[in-house]
Amino acid sequence: MSSQDSSETRRKLTKTLKPSWVFAIALGSSVGWGAFILPGDWIGESGPIGAMIGLLIGALIMMIIASSYGVMIKKFPVSGGGFTYAFIAAGKVWAYICGWFLSLGYISIVALNASAFSLLLKFLFPGFMKQFYLYSVAGWDIFLPEVIISSLIIILFAFINSTGSSVSGRMQFYFSILLVSGVVILGLLTFGIADQPLENMKPLFKSDQSILVSILVILAIAPWAYVGFDNVPQAAEEFDFSPRKATTLIVLSLLTSFLIYAVMIGLTSWTYADPSAVNEGLWVTGDVVGSILGTGGLIVMAVAIIMGIFTGLNGFYMSASRLLFSMARARALPDMFRTITKKNQVPIWGIWFVTLITLPTPWFGRQALTWIVDMSSTGVSVAYFFTCFAAYKVLAWRSEEAGREIAPFKKLLALIGMIASLAFLGLLLIPFSPAALSLPSYILLFGWAVVGIGFYIIIRKRYNRLSQEETEQYVLGKSIESEVENNGPVQEPTKSPEILPN
Repeated sequence: MSSQDSSETRRKLTKTLKPSWVFAIALGSSVGWGAFILPGDWIGESGPIGAMIGLLIGALIMMIIASSYGVMIKKFPVSGGGFTYAFIAAGKVWAYICGWFLSLGYISIVALNASAFSLLLKFLFPGFMKQFYLYSVAGWDIFLPEVIISSLIIILFAFINSTGSSVSGRMQFYFSILLVSGVVILGLLTFGIADQPLENMKPLFKSDQSILVSILVILAIAPWAYVGFDNVPQAAEEFDFSPRKATTLIVLSLLTSFLIYAVMIGLTSWTYADPSAVNEGLWVTGDVVGSILGTGGLIVMAVAIIMGIFTGLNGFYMSASRLLFSMARARALPDMFRTITKKNQVPIWGIWFVTLITLPTPWFGRQALTWIVDMSSTGVSVAYFFTCFAAYKVLAWRSEEAGREIAPFKKLLALIGMIASLAFLGLLLIPFSPAALSLPSYILLFGWAVVGIGFYIIIRKRYNRLSQEETEQYVLGKSIESEVENNGPVQEPTKSPEILPN
């Protein structure tokens, strides 16, 4: 690792990421296993068009929120994402709360992607994967092969991320190309082969509920469906290009993500008049593709799913470790999390901490992981809110607001983003909402909050010992006041120190 350095040194990351890699980080993180495994569930809950409309509206709302991310990345191109922006918007306590819940969201998605790889193998090789039964958790049977394979995948991506962001960024780009290519091939072939594809999609909405409810049920999962585009600000400190390009990259990734979701919902519904008639295994989409395209189609789909899983693992490993690094830099976490390697300059302890936290999760079963991910959507929504709030604060309606960028349209989008984020939270947290969390998710959310309060009590003296100016220097590299006076983006120090542990 690195030699001992003053604990007062502000550690920073190396600029190695190209625009195409960052686009791939956003796209690959947003589109994971869910795009391939869940379309049958979404069609059952809302109908094919209801699901598509819900995800389209969700993508548009995410684009509005992405405008605020673009504002903040351009002005403060540092790691931390929601944690950093919550600090700018509301101070240290809210920054800690946002970072605490956001870290759970990122880490749990790493675990869920690893389990999704085993789920795919269960479908493709059920005879092998269903050997050595261990026990059941919440109705989910756990077998030894899935535990071993999920664990190996987690360790593999820890090693990949520890080799440096240039390696993981390049791999993310290649993975994303294969992902998109697979979806395009499957969509074109199934639509071309199907008899009356548009007629097969009927009923377009779920027949026993209103169209509005059908759309809202899917819209409520938009923070989860598109979570991953917010990995871009986590990597902002490593951009090897102008931060001004961030908004365009995020919006394009969201548009591409929606099209992938729409195609997978479409091919699940337009291939047969009754897709459930061919369902024999773990999910409808896999059986539909296997039935109409045979082994070749399953191979293409398997490659696309694997790429979706790998891009999710890679992207969230990167974002989780950078979030932990940023929080430690602000003294909200132990110093070890701000240790970066001398050779590759990656936050090594953040990477291996994610590994240690996720390695036990395959033993709990997929249903328990789903509860965690469901409740972690609240953390993502909180991060969206504070990002929009921060953008609202640093933008100006009129020229009288000296020192701030005059951008009334962007400020309006930030306000809309704040309202939308609160609406997402309401759909998730208010009982009797059509998309309210399940009881286990509520319990886990409460438990994580209690643990967070306990940890804050332990670190609060150290965290609050820094003055506002010192915290701004550690988090942003420059004080907010000087940034406002200069009316330009925060500039990192020109000298790149040999960074280094605690």
